Amino acid sequence: MNNLLELKGEFQHMKNIPGGGSLSLKKKQVVEAKHLSELANELEKISSYWEKHTELEGALLSAHHDRVIPKSMRLQFLFSKGKSVPNDFVVGAKFEKKDDKSEQKCHVFTYFLPLEIVKKAINLLKITAEVIQNEYDGVIDYNKFESIKKNFHSKKIKRYPFQKVIIDGSNVSYFQIDRVVKDVQEDTLVTIYKTNENLPTRKLLARFGIYIPQERIIDELTIQMRPEELAILLDKAPYLVSMGVNDLTTYVPEEVPLISDQEERIIPSPKNEPIVGVIDTPFRENVYFHEWVEYINYIPDGIPIQDKDYTHGTEVTSIIVDGPKGNPQYDDGCGRFRVRHFGVALSGRFSSFSVIQNIRRIISLNKDIKVWNLSLGSILEINENFISPEAAELDKLQNEFDVIFVIAGTNLPHGQEGNPNYRIGAPADSLNGIVVNAVNNKGQSASYSRTGPVLSFFVKPDVSYYGGDGKCKDYMVVCQDDMGQAYNTGTSFAAPWVTRKVAYLIYVMGLSREVAKALLIDSAAGWHCKIDNKKGYGVLPRSIQDILKSEDDEIKFLVYGTTENYTTYNYQLPIPITDDKFPYLARATLVYFPLCNRNQGVDYTNTELDFHFGRVATNKKNNQPYIKSINGNLQAEKGGNGIYEIDARRDYRKWDNVKFVSDVLKSTVKPRTVYEKGMWGIKIYCKNRLSSSVQSGIPFGLVVTLKEINGVNRYATFIQMCQAKGWIVNEVSIENRIDIYLKGEESIELD
Repeated sequence: MNNLLELKGEFQHMKNIPGGGSLSLKKKQVVEAKHLSELANELEKISSYWEKHTELEGALLSAHHDRVIPKSMRLQFLFSKGKSVPNDFVVGAKFEKKDDKSEQKCHVFTYFLPLEIVKKAINLLKITAEVIQNEYDGVIDYNKFESIKKNFHSKKIKRYPFQKVIIDGSNVSYFQIDRVVKDVQEDTLVTIYKTNENLPTRKLLARFGIYIPQERIIDELTIQMRPEELAILLDKAPYLVSMGVNDLTTYVPEEVPLISDQEERIIPSPKNEPIVGVIDTPFRENVYFHEWVEYINYIPDGIPIQDKDYTHGTEVTSIIVDGPKGNPQYDDGCGRFRVRHFGVALSGRFSSFSVIQNIRRIISLNKDIKVWNLSLGSILEINENFISPEAAELDKLQNEFDVIFVIAGTNLPHGQEGNPNYRIGAPADSLNGIVVNAVNNKGQSASYSRTGPVLSFFVKPDVSYYGGDGKCKDYMVVCQDDMGQAYNTGTSFAAPWVTRKVAYLIYVMGLSREVAKALLIDSAAGWHCKIDNKKGYGVLPRSIQDILKSEDDEIKFLVYGTTENYTTYNYQLPIPITDDKFPYLARATLVYFPLCNRNQGVDYTNTELDFHFGRVATNKKNNQPYIKSINGNLQAEKGGNGIYEIDARRDYRKWDNVKFVSDVLKSTVKPRTVYEKGMWGIKIYCKNRLSSSVQSGIPFGLVVTLKEINGVNRYATFIQMCQAKGWIVNEVSIENRIDIYLKGEESIELD
């Protein structure tokens, strides 16, 4: 087995140089005057409505498109004003089906605009439609559009705005005011659209006769509302509701545990082991491992805690502290961990609103903890068009405090047994967290598993691990009280095993959370990855050694850095050459933690890292180097062909915070051609979705595995070549890192 290698080298950074390409329609695209007139009429009706209804002091409207579109195909001109571009006025994004018979998804963007912008757009659309009707026979196609660049003499509108209106109109199907229809019987967490900057949410709602105390507002736009309050809002301002989910969450119980005979458990006292945070139901303090747990109760005074309320949290923590003791078949080599356990919910139903508030308070007061386990989840499915408030809060916290959550993928509720399409529940839709589903001891998805993806696109769960399955007579041994071991199953008990691995990688091995997550996903995926809606990238290896080491014919290395500009790259990665060929299969996993914006709906992540990894070649047209990526990615490369947004998302995971690219391991594999420079390279393009939320300096973690197709061990040669090219190469030795960790935790007494 070869040790994991850590490569430290200098990345180059380069600003984006806009191409300044000319305006153009697609070759088969046509725009009719009739369509632009219809858009103008729709905006006139919308403008008339908002002139009569002045509560928002502006216009809230939605632009419906005919497909999933990139940022460049959003409205670019119609809703502009001075230095403000239309994208600055976007307050929401969602998907809808093209029609009842089609599964094709289409983008819908919601804008909040000053009325004068709407009126300006109406005028531009009318004038453009008139010119097209009178001077171009009512229709503009590609050839006519190109001719306009050379010959345009209208007195009613200048050439540039004329072309811009045509392009904007070509990308929009229709405008309307979208309204929510919902029957609500319970408390609900409601998110409203961001409208008037100078009008606080409480004052805005008061204009509709709804008075909300400050303590029921989570953030600027998310409010806990009673059924009668939401009924008023949906009656008077249904257009204002961006999204809503039930506040009461029902904990989904696992199989009924079977208690075995009492067994004496012996455990040494803790020393300086790493501390993991657990947020769950209360902890029972009379268990054999109680010395390893610091328990803090967040259940409000006056709420009775019953005996059953202690079970779930105690079982989860028992695995993190001492899981291999009762489950030797899952001994991961990670040792034991101390736990700081926070009781925030009782078994059964609890308020998401109160849990969100408690989690923020807990994380902010316990900054020494970097790894957190959350095995609580909702009985309800996540929405396909927006992230849950719970997950959004976790994603915020992970960015604010540089922490990582390991989250259970939630179990099928009663009545849904056997439903293969029942989606995971909140907060398992956290994008930055590691979401874990369960498999049985044969590696098959557990019978209670729920399914991803999130927002119809993001891979969730991330990985799977063993959680038992009662239908297979396969149970996880846990501890719930002082009576000895118990047996249980569920994603709640798969997640803690992954938490142990994450804690080991971060605390003991000293790796960043980005690298730790990349290592786990890379190890789960392997060479035969087929992303699965229930398993994610795959099932993790049991032993931590199998994550930190590779086979003799493999070279596995990690690289980490920060994107300082539009382009971050290194073209000096030397890979051993044999007979003028690269005899390797390659795979790579890139992970980063983007800022996210729940108010943007399906366009939740603010930043895209467009990842290119492969051989360095030379562009013969401009004699510039570029990377011939192993997955054929040519996005952003000069001379690359255009690609539809839906294809970029599917093929290159555009806007996903995990990029996994891999060759396929086959029985016969040909070595790769060596290009002029004989090097491989890494290149990352940093793209921001919103100009108002540019995220600079994004840390990333990259794990690369090379497999020699002839079975030759080229580990030592690779190290020597990297050092010759200026890379600092460190072997990530488990033994050495443990020594470093222990020395770092020693108490030094000064005389």
